[in-house]
Amino acid sequence: MTTLRKIAIAFGLLVVLAGAGLWWLTRGDSAALSLEEVAGTDPVLAEPDPQTIPTVVIAEPVGWKADETPEAAAGLAVQRFAEGLDHPRVLHALPNGDVLVALTRAPRVEGGEAGLMERIKGWIAGMLLSKAGATGQSPNQIVLLRDGDGDGRAEVRKVILDEGLDSPSGLAWRAGTLYVANHNALLAFPYDLGSDKVSGAPRKLMDLPAGANHWMRNIEMAPDGRALYVAVGSASNIGENGMAVEEGRAMIWEYDLAARRQGRFAMGLRNPNGLDFSPWTGELWTTVNERDMLGSDLVPDYLTNVPVGAQYGWPWVYYKTNIDRRVEAPMPRFLMEYVRKPEYALGPHVAALGLVFSAPGHRMGARFASGAFIARHGSWNRKPPAGYDVVFVDFDDLGNPTGKPVPVLTGFLKGDGTTRGRPTWVEWAGDGALLVSDDTAGIIWRVIDPKAAPAPAIAPLAGESLKPTVLRDPKAEWEAEYLRQQAAKARRAGAGR
Repeated sequence: MTTLRKIAIAFGLLVVLAGAGLWWLTRGDSAALSLEEVAGTDPVLAEPDPQTIPTVVIAEPVGWKADETPEAAAGLAVQRFAEGLDHPRVLHALPNGDVLVALTRAPRVEGGEAGLMERIKGWIAGMLLSKAGATGQSPNQIVLLRDGDGDGRAEVRKVILDEGLDSPSGLAWRAGTLYVANHNALLAFPYDLGSDKVSGAPRKLMDLPAGANHWMRNIEMAPDGRALYVAVGSASNIGENGMAVEEGRAMIWEYDLAARRQGRFAMGLRNPNGLDFSPWTGELWTTVNERDMLGSDLVPDYLTNVPVGAQYGWPWVYYKTNIDRRVEAPMPRFLMEYVRKPEYALGPHVAALGLVFSAPGHRMGARFASGAFIARHGSWNRKPPAGYDVVFVDFDDLGNPTGKPVPVLTGFLKGDGTTRGRPTWVEWAGDGALLVSDDTAGIIWRVIDPKAAPAPAIAPLAGESLKPTVLRDPKAEWEAEYLRQQAAKARRAGAGR
């Protein structure tokens, strides 16, 4: 038998094994709970079902026909703001009404010296990602979109930046500076509003852990312009590659612009994505993609506030009290004493990404007056699939989430298991419309209630701060009280003489 024939037979066997593996992956377990049951402020958390091989249900993208649009909630109208874009992800609206969009994909990963099984796993993963429309070379462009005539469509489209970019995602602008987060660094470019091109070399503000598994690096400017917050996801599911490679990951970083100093703001967040500040409290909130391979019903992605120093438990703990027994790394001492519970569950494996709170001047109507809009990109490992929509989470007058997620845009996922697109990011346009990026379809959708007047700003909560706690010394208090009693006793005795 010739060497060529042996290679051909070996390759054929590999293809058969890969096909059998893919078939096995698609069997998986089915969810026993509805998506709604595992969402809200008090989600039902099933018993964990650890998996050696994950459930895989890939919704193959088929695109939107020319006359098709997502299905909007009653009273809302939807149209194409821009289309024909190469994998648009993060959106950022500038003060002059221009909209920036990052055209991006995952960074190229070198093969290194991986073993045969790792290469086979990588090959299978590549096939799955390709089927989902998530592979290909990153465009590495920042594009400006402008609706100059106010018809709800961007008639101007210009690439304003395509140098110095490496899988860019996070965008922010303030006072003549455009901030861009590559997968491995936070950069600052000089940029004047209205310009057709970013000119000048970038300044590197800080290095970021290079993209591995979760590669997006989303950023949010503090309302006072003092700092930038950078979301960095983990390099693994549950730290299975060792915690050394997770250094600097699964957390939100704070970069102080004046002091040019970086610091760890919050930790234990497996894959934080969307960032925005609460209009009620001024506190930072984020969407987080939780861990995989515990079954179709676990673990729900979530929306939560992020106080400074917060710890949400990854990889050892999820939802405050649930220890993940699969994790081999030793748990930090006293972690269970200070780990926090997420505020709001968004459903298991929905891949919650973009987040914006209701903003002054929005035109989404009274039904969506005060809350959060979230793009759920869609699952790859739940049966049946979940997400593939944009939802609204209502907030009460005290700035707390309530109820269940309310559909805003649906129709991305078709009944035959294919998908027309995948909603990725949300942002407010200057005219009060909600913009939604659809990365696999290359479209930016525009959603608005045409009958709604611009909404007023949400009134921030006002109240007095708590008074500082006075430290007590029980021993000193007891001794002082004893001395007072003795002195009183002596005075009584002297008075009786």
